[in-house]
Amino acid sequence: MSAESVTFGQAISKARKALGLSQKELAARVMKEEDTGAISPQYLNDIEHDRRSPSSGHLIRQFSGILNIPEDYLFALAGRLPDDLRTDTSDPDRVVAAFMSFRRTLKE
Repeated sequence: MSAESVTFGQAISKARKALGLSQKELAARVMKEEDTGAISPQYLNDIEHDRRSPSSGHLIRQFSGILNIPEDYLFALAGRLPDDLRTDTSDPDRVVAAFMSFRRTLKE
């Protein structure tokens, strides 16, 4: 990992601290997709320490909205494609071309 690399957990932790939120406060604001309440502070701690990844796009979007981090950036850090991009992956050539373009852009 280069000195400039940031993990999903590091980005969440940094943004949370910048907003002055404790892990308990942030966890209470991030709702599970199943409508069964908030995530646990321990789950958030595991995410921030890169022991776990967010289990769904729903959670990534929640972190994005609460912490004011661009959603696409968080999806990239989580190593996931947003749902709207995964629905049109039937053409392998288009997918490869898109990733090649993406790589070129990041290397510039």
